[in-house]
Amino acid sequence: MTLQVHRNISALPSFRNPVVTIGTFDGVHLGHKQIINQLKTEALRIDGEMVIITFYPHPRKIISPQAHLELLNTTEEKIALLDKEKIDHLIIVPFTLEFSERDATSYIEDFLVAKIKPHTIIIGYDHHFGKGREGNYMMLESFSTKCGFTVKEIPEKLLYEAAVSSTRIRNALFEGNITTANELLGYDYFFSGTVVGGNRIGNTIGYPTANIQPNDEEKLIPAKGIYAVEVLVQDKKFLGMMSIGVRPTIGDDLNRVIEVNIFDFSSDIYGSTITVYFKYFMRTEEKFSDLDELKEQLAMDKVNALRLLGGVRGKV
Repeated sequence: MTLQVHRNISALPSFRNPVVTIGTFDGVHLGHKQIINQLKTEALRIDGEMVIITFYPHPRKIISPQAHLELLNTTEEKIALLDKEKIDHLIIVPFTLEFSERDATSYIEDFLVAKIKPHTIIIGYDHHFGKGREGNYMMLESFSTKCGFTVKEIPEKLLYEAAVSSTRIRNALFEGNITTANELLGYDYFFSGTVVGGNRIGNTIGYPTANIQPNDEEKLIPAKGIYAVEVLVQDKKFLGMMSIGVRPTIGDDLNRVIEVNIFDFSSDIYGSTITVYFKYFMRTEEKFSDLDELKEQLAMDKVNALRLLGGVRGKV
């Protein structure tokens, strides 16, 4: 069954014995998958449907708009990742200032019960909701008999793993620690973007690059540096090396530039959307004395990238 996505909370369908959990699920990482497994076990036991409630925008962007928050997943990426986990329903609640001002009693009675009619709510003991974060696990338990649902607690160990992993993953990516980030995610970190025009310096030294404009400004882009990557282009994967930085050797870019050299690839892909999968961090960005020295380093980078990626040239 394909994941059903619901964005209008005023027009939700009738769910069969819904087993519900609530969270941002940014990254859909290994900690989240432990919670999803709890959801699956309970839904199977009662012949119910799995329902995840999440929010857009991220609540922190509304409650603390001054805080800068970059996300591991766009909404569409999150949907695709949850679909792979065989979740039945994803409810994306439009998180507005008005919604954040809803008191906890209204959140339970007018939102959870009236619109979703949960059979079981699986939630952490330290989960808070409603205005001023007044609602919690104990409050849900106090409403459970009157409102006809069961509350089950996510074990503290699983909750701890889920709570810290998104932050740990973000910090790892900010540091260029791709290995740790990918281990915590359970998959290779990736982003998609549109190939845009550049200054074509790479062409003059034998390493043409595709300059990429990320499709979502909220998507976290890892630290400056040189990476070994895989690139999905027109439904085929290629090996490559990516540079994120300001190109100090050329010296004409004040802003961050993201460019990828796709190995054994020569097609014109301007205007196309490509997806880059981060495999390994190779080195920090450096300033070279001239383009010849840069060219020598790029040759070594390519050898290193091919070694790290398995020594296979071209398509994988």
